[in-house]
Amino acid sequence: MTVEPIRDKTKIKQIYYFLNGKDPKYGLLFKFGLNTGLRISDILSVRVKDILNEKGEYRDYLTLKEMKTGKEKKIKLNDSLRKNINSYIKVSNLKHESYLFTSQKGGYIGRVQAYRVLKEAAVFCNVENFGTHSLRKTWGYWTYNMSKYNVGLIMDTFNHSSQSITLRYIGINQDQKDELYSLVQF
Repeated sequence: MTVEPIRDKTKIKQIYYFLNGKDPKYGLLFKFGLNTGLRISDILSVRVKDILNEKGEYRDYLTLKEMKTGKEKKIKLNDSLRKNINSYIKVSNLKHESYLFTSQKGGYIGRVQAYRVLKEAAVFCNVENFGTHSLRKTWGYWTYNMSKYNVGLIMDTFNHSSQSITLRYIGINQDQKDELYSLVQF
């Protein structure tokens, strides 16, 4: 099974409401992935101090070292995500040292747990071909469309070696193929 981006904004909202209703932590996790394009492994280990300084003000960037590539990544968190983070930190009573996505067992939630909960929401909302990479792919898909098809910038953000890899990764090639099949009808 190929994991796909979520192409339907209604489905994105449904999944978010499902997850947020289950636990605001999972609602934020979903939003975090959709708004940053980070891999789930990089999201889970984020701490409050990575986002806010000692005075509780947002840092200019969330700076982290990607687990998979070892490369440093700088992300400017958008207003929508900041709003979610603010309310979540208050509601959850998180300290400066706390992980954003704390586990009841201590530390932060694991990839398997994150996958399990996200997948449950996707199944409930009838979203097929969903996996943890769907968040990253969804960010790429919508950024590609809203940036008027600036594949180069997305390719660079994902550290891909070619535009064709990026287009395939975010499901654009499949969209184009689907379009072809609807052009000719007998």
